[in-house]
Amino acid sequence: MKKTLFVLFVLCTSSFSVFGQGARNIKINEVLTDNKTNLQDEYGNRNAWVELTNTAFSTYDIRGMYITTDRRVLDKSLSVAERTSMMSCIPSGDSRTSMAAREHVVFFLNGNQAQGTLHLHSKAETGKPVWIALYDGNGIDLIDSVSVPSLMSDQSYARVHDGAAQWAVKNKDSVTPGIENYIQVNETKIAKIKREDPHGFGITVLSMGIVFFCLALLYVFFRVLGLFMSHKQAIKKAGRIQPIKAAVKTGEKIAETGHKTKVILKDGLQTGGIDKEVYIAVIAMALKQYEDDVHDIESNIITIKHHHTNWNIYPEETIIP
Repeated sequence: MKKTLFVLFVLCTSSFSVFGQGARNIKINEVLTDNKTNLQDEYGNRNAWVELTNTAFSTYDIRGMYITTDRRVLDKSLSVAERTSMMSCIPSGDSRTSMAAREHVVFFLNGNQAQGTLHLHSKAETGKPVWIALYDGNGIDLIDSVSVPSLMSDQSYARVHDGAAQWAVKNKDSVTPGIENYIQVNETKIAKIKREDPHGFGITVLSMGIVFFCLALLYVFFRVLGLFMSHKQAIKKAGRIQPIKAAVKTGEKIAETGHKTKVILKDGLQTGGIDKEVYIAVIAMALKQYEDDVHDIESNIITIKHHHTNWNIYPEETIIP
């Protein structure tokens, strides 16, 4: 029983630890308090808004987390119920609360949750500083907070880039609700690379990766080419083989064997597998030749013809004793 309770305790602790670590990746990314010509909600109204971003590379659902602009929640003597009563809970039932990697979601302040999932009742007064905090679903753990200075109309207070520690006031043309911070129309690609990779580490790794990838491709190409050339002669020999003729000869042999087997089964082993029709044909040809008298006729006479040579049997001068 004790072991079971211990295992359950470890599992619960691990679950809360993982949950907490995932929540820590959610950051307040941009805030706009005086909305005159900026983002509209689905009813055509312009309210103050706060943008959250997921800095992790995994999906995390923020439903059940809390957003508040009331500093009184910092009082540690408050109970959970007292603290959460001063906060706006992010409700469930909207796919936008499930934030994928590097995704953004915008919540409207000064609203009513009856208007929609993204409408919160937390207040942000126009033209005044405001403190905004993001709490975990337990209503105790502070995940992120920021003190927003007094802003002019349509200005926002945002991180210099997503998840960065440094904040800055952004003018009307630079406000980016729902997308990555500091994406400007007049910003060139080179300027963006310099801003995002000031020390050049990223471009260095990318360049070296491309070089090594090309070298790997060249290695594979020449390796395959070398294997092909080394086996070129064998490939040529294999190309000279005529599989059709071989198959035809094999078929003929199989047919011949089958025919002989059939004859043996029909007429017995003494035939040697030769069909009677063959014997009849041979005998008929022999009789035909005999009747036509077609055969060699020998005279039984051996003819020796004289052949003259320069050799003499007797010498011209013979001395007889």
